[in-house]
Amino acid sequence: MSRRPWVILTALLLARVGFGYEFQSVASLGPGLIARLHLSYAAFGSLIGAYMLAGAFVALPLGLLGRRFGDRLVLGAGLAMMAAGQLLCALAGGTEGIAAGRLVSGIGAVAMMVLQSKVIADWFAGPRFMLAISLSSAAYPVGVGLSQIVLPPLADRFGWGAAFGSGAAEAALALALFLASYRPAPGLAKMPPGFSLPTRQEAVLSAVAGLIWTAYTACYATFLSYAPALMNARGEGLALVGLVVALATWGNVVATPAGGGLANRWGAPRVFMAGSAAIVLGVAVMGAFDLPVLCGALVGLPGSLQPGIIIALGTLSARTENRAAAMGIFFTLYYAGGALAPALCGVAADAYGGVGGAMFAGAAIGAIGVPAYLAHRALGGRTMLEAGA
Repeated sequence: MSRRPWVILTALLLARVGFGYEFQSVASLGPGLIARLHLSYAAFGSLIGAYMLAGAFVALPLGLLGRRFGDRLVLGAGLAMMAAGQLLCALAGGTEGIAAGRLVSGIGAVAMMVLQSKVIADWFAGPRFMLAISLSSAAYPVGVGLSQIVLPPLADRFGWGAAFGSGAAEAALALALFLASYRPAPGLAKMPPGFSLPTRQEAVLSAVAGLIWTAYTACYATFLSYAPALMNARGEGLALVGLVVALATWGNVVATPAGGGLANRWGAPRVFMAGSAAIVLGVAVMGAFDLPVLCGALVGLPGSLQPGIIIALGTLSARTENRAAAMGIFFTLYYAGGALAPALCGVAADAYGGVGGAMFAGAAIGAIGVPAYLAHRALGGRTMLEAGA
C-alpha cells in the first residue's frame, strides 16, 4: 500500500481525538462550570448532551450529501464547523453561548463521524480494515483523556475561553492534514455521484448497529461524565479521581485495538459479550460501592474491548455504494441517544438524591447493547459482515 491511506487515517485519528476532546470539555470543566453558572445536575447533563443534540436530525442528510458531493467537501466542512463551534464556546459569556457553540461543533462532528468510517472502509480491506477501525475507535478516549488532563489547569490559569479555544486549534490541525492528503480511493474514482439509499435490510441492520453503539457510548460517557462528581461527593481527593479517569480513558486506548485482534482470533461475539458485561458491571458497581479503582479498571480495560467491533458492524452492514447513507442511519440512532442519555442520567441522579443514580441509569442503558447485538445477528448481520470482509 502507498503512504496516502495512512496519512488520511492519521488525519481522521486527529479528528476523532478532537471529537473526544470537545465532547468531554464540559465534563472536564464541570466543577467550575457548575459552581460558576449555578447548574443542577440535569442542566449540567443537558449542556453535555448539547454536543449531540442535532446529530439525530442531520446524520442521514449528511450521509446523503457525502454521497452526492464527495467525502472531501462534506467531511472537511464538518471539521471546519468543529473548530468554529469551539471558538463560539470560547467567546461565550454563559450557558446559552456554550450550548450554541457545542451545537455547531456537534453538527460538524456528525459530518466527520458519518463519513470517517466509510473513508476507512474505502481505503482499507481485510485485516487492515479492522486495525484501522480499531485505531480510529481508540482515538476518541485519547481526546477524552487529554481533555481531563489539559483543560482544568488551562482553565484555571487562562480561563475557560482558552480551554475551549484549544479544541478549535486541534480541529483546525485535523482539517489541514485531511485537505492536504485526501483523495478518493482508486476503486471509487469511477463511481458516479448521486443519492444512494440502502436496501431495507441494510437500513434495519444499520439502525440496530447504531443502537448497539449508542448503548456502549452512553454507558462509557456516563462513567466519565459523572465519576468525578461522585468521587468528589464521597470526599475522595483529586489524585484518586485522576487515577480512575486515567484507567477508564487510557486503558481504552490499549484495549480497543486489542479487542480487534482478539475478535479475529476468538470471534467477535465472544469479545463483544465479555466487554459489554465488564462495562455494565463497572458502571453499576461504581454507583453502589466505593470501589473506584476497580471500576475504572473494569470500564477502561475489559469494558473497552468492543468499540472497534461495533463500528465495523455498522460500517459493513451495507454495500459500498450505500455505506454513506447507511452510516447516516447508524449515527442518527447514536446521536439521538447521545443527546438524551446524559440528561436522563442527570434526572436519575436528582431523583436518586445523589450522583450514584446516574451510574445506575448508565449501566441500564449499556445493557441494552447485548440483546441488540443478538438481534443484529439474527436479522442477517452475520452474513452481511462475511460478504463485506
